[in-house]
Amino acid sequence: MDFLRPTTWQEALAAKADRPDAVPLQGGTDVMVELNFDVRRPAALLDLTRVPELRAWEMTGGYCRIGAGVSYATVIEELSGPLPGLAQAARTVGSPQIRNRGSVGGNLGAASPAGDSHPPLLAAGAVVEVESRERGVRMIPAAEFYLGVKRSALEPDELIRAVHVPPATGPQYFSKVGTRNAMVIAVCSFAIALHPRERRVGTGIGSAAPTPRRAREAEELLARELDWSAPLDPALAHRFGELCARAAAPIDDVRGSAAYRAHALGVLARRTLTWAWNDYRRAA
Repeated sequence: MDFLRPTTWQEALAAKADRPDAVPLQGGTDVMVELNFDVRRPAALLDLTRVPELRAWEMTGGYCRIGAGVSYATVIEELSGPLPGLAQAARTVGSPQIRNRGSVGGNLGAASPAGDSHPPLLAAGAVVEVESRERGVRMIPAAEFYLGVKRSALEPDELIRAVHVPPATGPQYFSKVGTRNAMVIAVCSFAIALHPRERRVGTGIGSAAPTPRRAREAEELLARELDWSAPLDPALAHRFGELCARAAAPIDDVRGSAAYRAHALGVLARRTLTWAWNDYRRAA
């Protein structure tokens, strides 16, 4: 196995172009587990931890641009204000050691259906910035990024450079169910983001389908029927939860049954909508 360690972004792009079989390594919290258990044995590893610009974030063009190497710990400490949903999800990731090493960009690269950062990125309307040496930069909406179980829209010669997330304009929440309270892979997860200026609600479902996904019918229901000047109708919240559960395609596995996942997802959707709506009404 070859080990490639660029120190600049251009060197990283060149290495990936020359060795498209190289697996990018950011925090290694997913890749190293797969190596240790012999799940995969790539021909080369492309270590990106020495590329400094990947560890920076900035506000630009109305978005928060988060470098692919920005850790969960940084998201929690520095981005809880503009990106509360993503920060809430980051707090549920592993242990402090994992949160110091793992990154949102690495989570995107792994494209696991159970990744905790995916639902809030979908709910917020994030866009993934990827680049190749030959074709340059490509912007991929998060809703189009996930293609299958641990498969993404990345081409073999592309690397994730950053993710662009709109700052919150309303309350956001992330919630997940696990087999214990900490250091656990989600049985299912759900994120919600209220966008009051647009009179719409964004959603994100995790660990309940082959890919992270939005509950589009549920979003359309609220766009039609939600009264932004009134208390939340419990019947509407219940229908919203049902549609969120219907949007999933869960399986039975060692962490939970498909039936339980669907039920729990409906409960999480109703609860997060209620929490977010109560926050919105108090602020209004």
